[in-house]
Amino acid sequence: MDTPELLDPTLLAVPGFVGLLLLELAVVRLSGRDDYEAKDTTASLLMGVGNLATDAALGGISVALLLAVWAATPLDLGWGWPVFVLCFLADDFRFYWSHRLHHVSRWFWGVHIAHHSSQHYNLSTALRQPWLDHLSGAVLLRVPLVLLGFHPAIIAFCYALNLIYQFWIHTEHIKKLPAPIELVFNTPSHHRVHHASNPRYLDANFAGTLIVWDRLFGTFIPELADEPPRYGLLKNIGTFNPVRIALHEWIAIAKDATRPRLSLPQRLGYIFGPPGWSHDQSRLTTVQLKAHLVAEDPSLAGTPGYPQAAPAALPAPAQG
Repeated sequence: MDTPELLDPTLLAVPGFVGLLLLELAVVRLSGRDDYEAKDTTASLLMGVGNLATDAALGGISVALLLAVWAATPLDLGWGWPVFVLCFLADDFRFYWSHRLHHVSRWFWGVHIAHHSSQHYNLSTALRQPWLDHLSGAVLLRVPLVLLGFHPAIIAFCYALNLIYQFWIHTEHIKKLPAPIELVFNTPSHHRVHHASNPRYLDANFAGTLIVWDRLFGTFIPELADEPPRYGLLKNIGTFNPVRIALHEWIAIAKDATRPRLSLPQRLGYIFGPPGWSHDQSRLTTVQLKAHLVAEDPSLAGTPGYPQAAPAALPAPAQG
């Protein structure tokens, strides 16, 4: 069967993106809030433009790989609308695990950190997208979908729908939605938690469209009324330069991995270990940070986002 031509849903959604962004900006201006900061918003928009440019330049790498796998697989689920629905669900599941991997492995975090670098949370933040994901190897997580018989064009179409859905949840102007929606879908409340730098909220709510994956796999944390999210990174980078935003963490990885007098496992730990991993315990991973906070304040134990108890032995926290 010939491959049907599918429209790119993101191109159709661009007017909606612009309209919603301008609407939110007007609401912010009328309310006197400071959700938008000119340099930060400009940086986010430039990151979005850079993402489009690098997709055009490097996307062929991912496309070529998936088409090669498609040529080799004997399965073909076809182009019926139930296949699109099934693919959307399967790709949303894939997105959850890919997104989670981008937070727990520094190699992938080096790409994804750009999206979390803003200290503001508004619809322009949704456009602050990475530039080098096609070089990270993350496309390999789409290979199982191709092997199951989903054509790469269907996978790309469903992923685009997922990204369109995620645009509107980057806002503080929508609070909690009705309980059935909050139970099943990713919402602004759930995604605010994901973007927060509060220790409680770190590494949570990785969902694309369906929050059920986080609920199933133990990574769901609710937004608490008495602890509003603080946005940005644990250590903010202090720049609006889009090139530095896109590349700073990979530069830091290279510096750490090429330190003198490290063993090969230690060098690999700086590249592929969790963000915050260090060979001498001079830094803390998210898991270690939360454990330290529980050790210092046992009342946190078992509350949302914190372990039930601190481990018996903990690395010493970094000084200074």
